[in-house]
Formats: sequence, C-alpha cells, structure tokens
Amino acid sequence: MKTLSYKLFSLLLAGLFLVSSCDTDELIDMNENPNAAEEIDPSYMLAYSMLRISGDRYESWRGVMIYSSTMIQHNAALQTYWSGDKYLYSAQYSGALFEAAYPNYVKMLAAVIEQTKDDPAKGNVYGIARILWVLGMSRLTDMYGDIPYFEAGRGFYDNNYSPAYDPQSEIYADMLKQLEEAPSTFDASLTDLGDNGVQDVIYQGDLNKWEKFANSLMLRLAMRVSKVDPAMAQEYVGKAIAGGLMESNSDNAYVQHTDGPVGLNQNGIGQVFLADDNQRLSKTFVDWMLNHNDPRIEVIATLNQDDIYNGLPNGYDATTIKEYEGTGEEAVPIELYSTTNPELVTLDAPMFFQTYAEVELLLAEASILGWHNGDPETHYNNGVRANMQHFTTYNESLAISDEQVDAYLAANPYNSANGLEMIGEQYWIATFLNDYESWANWRRTGYPVLTPTNYPGNITGGQIPRRLRYFEGEYGNNGEQLQAAIARQGPDEFTTRIWWDVE
Repeated sequence: MKTLSYKLFSLLLAGLFLVSSCDTDELIDMNENPNAAEEIDPSYMLAYSMLRISGDRYESWRGVMIYSSTMIQHNAALQTYWSGDKYLYSAQYSGALFEAAYPNYVKMLAAVIEQTKDDPAKGNVYGIARILWVLGMSRLTDMYGDIPYFEAGRGFYDNNYSPAYDPQSEIYADMLKQLEEAPSTFDASLTDLGDNGVQDVIYQGDLNKWEKFANSLMLRLAMRVSKVDPAMAQEYVGKAIAGGLMESNSDNAYVQHTDGPVGLNQNGIGQVFLADDNQRLSKTFVDWMLNHNDPRIEVIATLNQDDIYNGLPNGYDATTIKEYEGTGEEAVPIELYSTTNPELVTLDAPMFFQTYAEVELLLAEASILGWHNGDPETHYNNGVRANMQHFTTYNESLAISDEQVDAYLAANPYNSANGLEMIGEQYWIATFLNDYESWANWRRTGYPVLTPTNYPGNITGGQIPRRLRYFEGEYGNNGEQLQAAIARQGPDEFTTRIWWDVE
C-alpha cells in the first residue's frame, strides 16, 4: 500500500501556518496573499493540496455523506439533519465544499501554478498542479454549476478580491485543455518532487501514472458533456484514449491516508464514521446487490442484528419509519439496518479520486456511442472485475476471487439492449464512497433509475436535487458576481439544472 512519510508530515506542518488560512469564511480571505507562500517550496504546497482535495471531516460529512451519498441512495439516515435524502436545505451543509475548497486547495494550487509556470526546473510540480486543479475544480463546478474559476485564488497576484463566476461551459473547455497540456512539462530527470517522489502522495513521483490519470480524468470530463456538447465530448474522448488511460488497478488515483497526525492525513469519511454512527446503507443499494447476487455485498455491508443484509429506506425519520416497519409506537432500532463495513471507513483508509474500473465503464459507454472502437461488453466486464477486485487496497482480507467475479458475470451477463443502464448501475457501485462522482454521473445518465422520496417540507417538490446551493457567505462577500451567475444560470435552488445536466 501507498504510505506517507512522517518526514513529509513535519515539513507540511511547518509550512501550514505560512500557507493556509483554513477557517476563514470569506472569499476575500480566500484570495489573499497565501502569507508569503513564495517563500515556501511549492512541492510542499502541492503535497498538502492533495490531502485537502481528499477532504477533511467538515466537507466530507456535509457534502459527501449528508447530501451526495443519500441523494444517490448509497446511504440513508433517520435523523433530519441528514438532509440529503429528505431534500431539505441546510445552508451550512450545502455550501460546505465551496466554503472549504476556496481558502485551501484552490488558493494553494493557484499559488503553486503561479510560482512554477515559468520555471523549467519545476515542470513536474507545475504539471501535477494543473491536473489537481482540474480534479478539485471539477468537483466544485459539478456540485454548484457556475463558480469562480479563472480568477479564483489569484487575489494577491491580480489584486482582485471579487472573482467573477465563470460559465460552466467555459470552465469545462478550459479543464479539458489543462488536462491535455499538463503532462507536456513532465521530465523524469527533475528532482522537484523530492527524494523518491516524497512530495507526491498519490503516485510517489511516477510520471507515467500521472499522465494516465490526466487522460483518464479527461475521459471522465469529456463524457460528462456528452449530451450538451457531443462534438467536444467525442473530440476529447479520442484524445484521452490516444494519450493512454489507466490499464489496471495499479493505476488507481488515491491518497493512502494514515491515522495521524490528527487533522492532517486522516481520511475525511473515516472521521465522519468515527463521529457519527447514524447513517446506514440505503435499502436501494443493498437490495440491488442482493437481487444480483453480488459478492460485493459481503465486502461493502455488515449483517444486521438478525444476521441478514437489510438496508434502510430513504426519506424516513425516527417517527415515520415506525409506520413503514409496522412497529406501532415502538421505536425502530438502528441495528435493524446494515451499515458500511468498518474496514472501508477507517481513519487510514485510502480515498479514491478515480479508478481503472470507472475508466473501463466509461469506455464501454463511449463504445456504445460510437466514439471508441472497443467492444462494450469487454469494457463492461473489465470494469466490473476491476471494481470487485480493488477492495484489497483497503485490506487484503477483502479479496473477491476471479471465480466469484466469473460467476457473477455469468449470472448477470452484459445485455446490449440495456447496456447504458447496466453501465450506469455498475458506475454507481464503482464510485461508492466517492459520492461527488456518483451523484454527478447519475445526473448525466439517469442511471441507476432511482425512486425519489417525498419527505414533508422538502424544497424540490419530491425530486432528487440537481445541484447544491452556493455557500451563503458569498451573498455578502461577493454578492455582485454571485448575482450575475444566478441571472445567467438560474435560481440558486436545488432544482436548477447546471449546464451539462440536460434532460
């Protein structure tokens, strides 16, 4: 497994007070001089940015778990502060990713890019920073739509503390361009990532894997615009394939976390499970695996109090679940429902950004669309196998054998008549615990087919949200630019569709 050295932690800790202002709520602060960051080796800031994109408890609890994971029906909860599957609005939770990202990895990566763009000796740091920029900004724009992008994090450099919100169409065009260009500055002879790539906490200085990741991320983003701009999508699908994609689980992009130091390199979702034991796996998710006799259920889920797998239905609270379960006035014990296998949500668990399984499933879809000459069934089978067998990254005991995979594929063979739906369902499973991506891909494809909830007082008319609302602090701190975005994109509501999310 990948590990991070405590030498790197000490270097990062020494620089954090100089580099980041993590608790500010104001976009003005988000764009200030990174406290003389030009005096800090940008490779240290690059490493810390990787950890910040992985996410801390704050945004992981709110943006990933409470909202994304329940809206996509991977998880469910009875507490009403778990707002996602009840389609309720919490200003703090809805804006959490925006609030956390801009003063941290956005500002930091902007500084790294600025400091290395004209320095050939920093070509690897510069290229990787551009890839990370796209990874982080794609999450933000997929969550909210139009966002500050071109001027983001550059307040100190440009003396502009009210960055414009850019149209998502322009953001996507630039992100794809960045991914195409980023590997061009890679040079294996450079030492800018430290001894043995110590400042690279994802691939430990393996530039070939970074290039594969750039192209694989390009494939993801190209497919994201497949309905709204098919010409651009097809163009960049071709470029991604030609450039070289992930070829096995050994190419997966992830941060291998540790259980210390506290607050620096712990897995954000692991932190959530340590603090909050109220969430359970969704009945939708558990039933899908049971109905398909999917061996992943033994890896993903725990048995309930009755030694069976049983998911919690979405959209209920501690009172309404009584009627559903028919218990009268008697409280329904939470132990009735399966939860996530603790091995997957430890403090030192890996956090996946993109996997080979996702790449193969996207190639299967691209083949159906005629944008790739591969065989959809082959790519589909490769994607299923890769996802089933990637769990050993968490723990070797979570292995699913070739024989189990073969049996599953034989019992659930690819069917071209409903190929897109089957691919969408597998992508949904393959992105479990990366629910930013699960929700985004569901909005694009409509798969899996989910039944919305209709919890009393929901603000969507009983429809699964299409975006989250902006960080509320923006209304006071950057209100003019925010209002311009709303006028262009549509109301700042859960039901407003973003640019690539077309019906």
